[in-house]
Amino acid sequence: MNEKMIPLNYLPLGKKARVKELTSDGAIRRRMLDLGLITDTEIEALQRSPSGDPIAYDIRGAVIALRSEEASKILVEAIY
Repeated sequence: MNEKMIPLNYLPLGKKARVKELTSDGAIRRRMLDLGLITDTEIEALQRSPSGDPIAYDIRGAVIALRSEEASKILVEAIY
């Protein structure tokens, strides 16, 4: 794993990143691909639910909530 890559669930709120790798498989991987999470897709962490999980992300203009378990399998590179 590249040292610049972090799991999506570690992306600070208000920050943007680019998708670099999906480590999930099966139905979860298919769902992520269907949401448009392919290499170099830009994603922004918008807000955390009151309980802390899930987190809302802006993915290609759509707001999608992902649980930490799902987001941890999406490796991203932060855009600073």
